[in-house]
Amino acid sequence: MEFRGLMGGFYRISEWIMRLSVTNLLWVLCSLPFFYLMLVVFLNPENTVDLFKQGLFLIGIVSPFTVVPATAAAFTVARKWVTGDVDVPLLKTFFRGYKENYLQSMLGGIAYLILTGVLYVNYQFYGSQEGTLSLLSYLFITLFFILVASFFNYLSIMVHFHMKFWQILKNSFLITIGRPIASLIIIVSNVAIVMISFRYTFLIPFFMGSLIAIVTFWHFHRGFLKLQEQREKLEQLQAEREQEEQEEKERENQDKEHEQSETANADRMEDHSRDQAGQSSSSDEEPPHKDDSANEIRSDKKD
Repeated sequence: MEFRGLMGGFYRISEWIMRLSVTNLLWVLCSLPFFYLMLVVFLNPENTVDLFKQGLFLIGIVSPFTVVPATAAAFTVARKWVTGDVDVPLLKTFFRGYKENYLQSMLGGIAYLILTGVLYVNYQFYGSQEGTLSLLSYLFITLFFILVASFFNYLSIMVHFHMKFWQILKNSFLITIGRPIASLIIIVSNVAIVMISFRYTFLIPFFMGSLIAIVTFWHFHRGFLKLQEQREKLEQLQAEREQEEQEEKERENQDKEHEQSETANADRMEDHSRDQAGQSSSSDEEPPHKDDSANEIRSDKKD
């Protein structure tokens, strides 16, 4: 039964609320160790700087094995929604994406965790320096935002294409650098979702993860379609150029054949005219030979 008008609008909104909330609850369920450590670290009243750093270190160690694969599974569901399959079974799709992408998501989480640690160490080192060297710390802040955008592109590529780990990692950085405005929009959108979710904490267990997944993949898929259209246009232009070149070669061959046929015809006409001239000259020379022979006969008779 399909509702129309105002009731149809409320029905579709309730459907999307259900889809987003179920997917987000599955995301939280598969990331429980991560969220438990987050609560312990950030809500501990007796927290010190050293304990806070140790807690962040533990969160970083746990995240590639928990929250990153769960986020990849949420991206799998979001991919179905963005590509038009909105009535996909949520549980089946989520856990299938979790299982199929677990290894690559774990490796990606470890790789990005290591890169984040390298950037943090360099930021701390150059930030403690004096003079112009301290300005290099801002460079590593910029690289950190590029790394974050690249991580979101990594998840989108992983769930959308069948590639090896290093290919996904390389293409995620290429897309991030090649499309800086889109990467900036992804970062700003996700930061806004996280800030609003922490402002209204009931959004964290019901909407934060699924909203991040659908917004990120929507931007990625939109850019991918634009690149695909540009590639098709280039291929079409290249095909037209090749066809024009082939037609031009055919015209040149036809012109050459026409010139050769005209040359052959001219040669035949010239040969024919030469033959006619030779025949006419031979016919003009034959009567004197007859007269000479007749004179010779007469002279012989006289003798």
